[in-house]
Amino acid sequence: MNGSQPKTSVIPKVAYVIAGIVLLCGYFVMRYAAIPSDPKSAGWPEGGKVLLSALVPLVGAAWVLLIGYIYGDSKRRLMRPWLWTLLAIFIPDAIGIILYFILRDPLPFYCSKCGASVNAKFTFCPSCATPLRPTCTQCGRGLERGWAHCPHCGVAAPAANQISPSTGTPAPGAS
Repeated sequence: MNGSQPKTSVIPKVAYVIAGIVLLCGYFVMRYAAIPSDPKSAGWPEGGKVLLSALVPLVGAAWVLLIGYIYGDSKRRLMRPWLWTLLAIFIPDAIGIILYFILRDPLPFYCSKCGASVNAKFTFCPSCATPLRPTCTQCGRGLERGWAHCPHCGVAAPAANQISPSTGTPAPGAS
């Protein structure tokens, strides 16, 4: 993403095409090869055969779209898209998919000065060095808004960084 215009869909178009192919091929395989060859399905009503022929490939198409979402979302979050896609595909029992949703990084944001896409963990913009969040006056590490002390060195945070928990407004004396 270049910062000028966000994408409208996270899932790549290729995933939609593959999901459509899986759906169509799966339907025809189920309808004309799998169900007719099963002697137990000979007495089934025609509507049941059509419904089963459509539902089984629908699960496969949904899986393809989920893998496509993981690829697109990991790319959007500035992670390694091919690594996460392969993990989601090859780790069995959907554990790779679950791990992705547990371990994914927060969404990046755009620098207010230069418009570069910046990882949410960064304290300064890597393109223009604009401070993105408050820093500790002693050790220089990033602080979250509302922290009273630096978690790295223990120094009191600047008053402008502190927010009153009861009102949600800056603490007295903070401007």
